[in-house]
Amino acid sequence: MFVRRILESSESLRAVDGPAATVQRSVRRVLGRGGLDRFLRGAWLGHPVHPLLVAVPIGAWTCSSVLDIGFDQPVAARRLMAIGLAATPPTVVTGLADFSRLEPTQRRVALLHAGANAVAAGLYLRAVTCRNRSASRARACAGLAVLAAGGALGGHLSYALGAGVGRWQQTATQPAPEPAGVRLGQGG
Repeated sequence: MFVRRILESSESLRAVDGPAATVQRSVRRVLGRGGLDRFLRGAWLGHPVHPLLVAVPIGAWTCSSVLDIGFDQPVAARRLMAIGLAATPPTVVTGLADFSRLEPTQRRVALLHAGANAVAAGLYLRAVTCRNRSASRARACAGLAVLAAGGALGGHLSYALGAGVGRWQQTATQPAPEPAGVRLGQGG
């Protein structure tokens, strides 16, 4: 109940409206409404791409902590941190493309989600470049905690606020396009 109240309170944080609107306008100006925008937002897939891509940094960073702390495998842990960092830019780009179409309440939560994840990525970058193992481990654990908060905000954005839900669905009056070279409804 406590966590839910925190997530719901992010919806009314009007102090981020100005920066969120600026980011949205900037992304819209860069992407426009053409093919790149549609590609990054998942028109080709039938749903947003961002939720698919987030699995890579989240999975890599979570597993890095398990390998480092649970199995004493710091080299493998650093490699996974690096994989998560390498997967971050495309994840951020698709998230920004989705951000460009959000409503004000959704933008508030999305900006906090993005901010938390940026802090998490920064902590993982510091962890992977740190030569002191205990300091690296501490930064990675802090990164994982911040990543969890960012993930909770992302989940709230999608599931509670419906960001991106049903965007690419066909309507009853708009039939799905036929595959190229195939005519449906004709025999043999």
